[in-house]
Amino acid sequence: MKIHAAVSRTKLAPPQIEEVELDEPRATEVRIRTVASGICHTDLSCHYGQGVPVPLPIVLGHEGAGVVESVGSGVRGLTPGDHVVLSGASCGVCPSCRAARPTYCRDAMKLSFGGMRADGSSPLSQGGARISGAFFAQSSFATYVNAPESTAVKVPTDVPLHLLGPLGCGIITGAGAMLEALRIVPGQSVVIFGVGSVGLAAVMAAAIAGASSIVAVDVSAERLQLARTLGATDVVPSNDATAAALHDIQPYGFTYSFNTTHAPTVYTLATACLANEGTAGFVTRPQGEWTLNVGHLLAGGRKMQGILGGSANPQLFIPLMINYWRQGRFPFDRLITEFAFADLDKAWQASRTGEVIKPILKM
Repeated sequence: MKIHAAVSRTKLAPPQIEEVELDEPRATEVRIRTVASGICHTDLSCHYGQGVPVPLPIVLGHEGAGVVESVGSGVRGLTPGDHVVLSGASCGVCPSCRAARPTYCRDAMKLSFGGMRADGSSPLSQGGARISGAFFAQSSFATYVNAPESTAVKVPTDVPLHLLGPLGCGIITGAGAMLEALRIVPGQSVVIFGVGSVGLAAVMAAAIAGASSIVAVDVSAERLQLARTLGATDVVPSNDATAAALHDIQPYGFTYSFNTTHAPTVYTLATACLANEGTAGFVTRPQGEWTLNVGHLLAGGRKMQGILGGSANPQLFIPLMINYWRQGRFPFDRLITEFAFADLDKAWQASRTGEVIKPILKM
């Protein structure tokens, strides 16, 4: 069928909306009419060649939400009309997948960034030429997508579907880091470096977990103020005085730190501020030279922990976040700014500059 999708062809310009062809769903796939898709910094970095390499041309987008239009012959858990949020790709058969930890699927990187199905095919083409159309098994910058049933999380029909896409990546990454990866318990402390959508989701989840000290660090005074309203007990500007300010708040260090930035100086701060046996969680890689102070980790039994997708199972954790939202404890909608799909250029630029926290494209 003919659909419209935002195609990334060159890093010299934002993705452009084009007419492309979507093939028929496979036996284990569902066809989804995309209602909305969040824009994530991973989309930006892949488009500009600054992250994991992806095959061009490609349709990016991996925070999609929509309505099931049709299902393949092997689909058992979804039916037309179901509302779904799309999450990341996984193989379903490796040890991590069988343990219900699909974030750490051994093929996750290939299936997410390869832009193709596991068999090397793509659901998208244009004039007979293949376009990579399975980014994170969805490529949701499109009016319709084909996605594996395992990627689609059924959600209630009485919640605003157009807001839910970011629950599949940015929001689950921050919230899951607190509740699933680090497993914060009441009375513990955490400092969160960078309060974009991932960091602010972490702030809200740390408050739900009962952390006694939740410190937000950022260069933006506006975002720090928002963090305070969402549950941060303290906010600290990111500057030359940050380390001293953190020491004043927790002289013996924090139970956890959580780094959402790429700055080498922040990686240093995130490990230096830990209490004995504390853990530094991180979701990025440092851009630039950085040397880990192994002696500091060793002397205090401190640890670093990489976290993908919040270490959370989307099929279980996305409904949990929706329940917290219903209770008024997880107002992730306050992070969102809506754009029409036709205004992709504006949304793209607003995301690049940080003008908005989480842009959503409404198809």
